[in-house]
Amino acid sequence: MADIVQVGKAVCEFLKQTLNAKDVKVIKVTKTSEGWETEAEVYEESSFIKALGLSTKVQDKNFYEVKLNDSLEVESYGRKGE
Repeated sequence: MADIVQVGKAVCEFLKQTLNAKDVKVIKVTKTSEGWETEAEVYEESSFIKALGLSTKVQDKNFYEVKLNDSLEVESYGRKGE
């Protein structure tokens, strides 16, 4: 069975690959009967600035919820509040 450290690493790796994010920090991990529920803070390129076609280093801080099963496979994820 996975421990909380392994869960955090799995979530960081998944979000970095999926979102092409450089900075991911897991801020909450909860064990449930179905697996794990996590919340992560992710710094991403500003979607507003990107939509304007401008080049900048501005980063947006977004929060994502990620659910994993006991085998640490991601079952769902999404930006929190959307």
